[in-house]
Parts: sequence; C-alpha cells; structure tokens
Amino acid sequence: MSERGALRVRLDLLAREVAKFGVVGAVGLVVNIAVSNLLWRYTDIPTVRAGLLATLVAILCNYVGFRYWTYRDRDKTGRTRELTLFLLFSVVGAVIETGVLYAATYGFGWDTPVQSNVFKIVGIGIATLFRFWSYRTWVFRALPDGETLPAGEASADVPPADGEALPDKGVVSVVTTEGVAQGRAVPVPAPAQAAAVRAEADPARR
Repeated sequence: MSERGALRVRLDLLAREVAKFGVVGAVGLVVNIAVSNLLWRYTDIPTVRAGLLATLVAILCNYVGFRYWTYRDRDKTGRTRELTLFLLFSVVGAVIETGVLYAATYGFGWDTPVQSNVFKIVGIGIATLFRFWSYRTWVFRALPDGETLPAGEASADVPPADGEALPDKGVVSVVTTEGVAQGRAVPVPAPAQAAAVRAEADPARR
C-alpha cells in the first residue's frame, strides 16, 4: 500500500474512533447533566459536590461504552491494569471538570442554575480532550504488531487494505484509467474450479 493509501486508512480509523468516542461521551454528558440537576434540585448537597458525584456516575457509564464498543478491538489483557488507569485518568478529568465549576461558583460567584450548567459543560469539554488522549494512549492500548483478537471479536469497522482477502471473497487492486488503485471485492474461484476452467480451455487451444 502506498504512503497516501496508508495515511488515508489511518485517518479513516481515527475519524471513526473520534465519532464513537463522541457518541459515548455524549451519553455520558446526558447522564452527567441529568444526575447533576436531579441532585441540585432535590437534595441539599452543595453544588460542586453534587457535580462531582454526577461525574463519577457518568465515568462508570463511559467505561462500559468505551470498553465494549469504542475500543472493543483493543488489547483485552491486563484488565486490572486497564481499569486502574481508566479510573486514574478519569479522576484527573474529574478534577479538571470540577475545577472549572469550582472557580466559577466560588471564584466569581456564578452559581445560578443556568451558570452552573454552562460551566459544568465547559469543564466537561476540557476534560473530554484530556480523556480522549489519555484513554487511547495509555488505557485502551492497540494490539502489538502481528497480534489479532480471537475470531469474532475483531471490530467490523477496520477497513481491509488493498489486496487483503475477506471471508468468502477476495479484494483485488484495480488500476483505473486515471492510474488510481482501488480495492474491489470479487469472488475468488477455488483451486479446483480454477483447474477445471483451465482444463476446458486446453481443448479449444488445440
């Protein structure tokens, strides 16, 4: 595969990862905001403490989504290490998120319901950038080169490279009139079928 093709595959995988990370993060955001508002409205828990509790609930929801969807094709060994690092980086993200809310509430006195929600979302946005970098780099590590997941566990989102065989069909590189190589799935005849075709063609040649 050319460097341009390899770069295109990497960018495509990164775009899918960002999209799936964003979906899980959006669900976590809804959980976070919903729990925060429930605690603010129906309990006497202080604003920042309630926001922190909501963040912890969202972190648990996010782990399930990241582990079993966004990063299901990543290394699954060392689950204790993975969970420990996830909680560690999540706590750092929670400190960032809560720090923004704390500064707004106690530093500037912006503690109306609308202001609390605005700065809660701002804190989540900043913390999300940190979490995306830390999770993909340290928590859900890519498999080492040459290793694959057991059959049936590999992600269906990983596109095959040009010329890489797919189940029950092959992928061949077809050069168009513009000179661009494109992957096209075509049935690949079994060896016996190919031999039969050659045998039928031999009499015609004679």
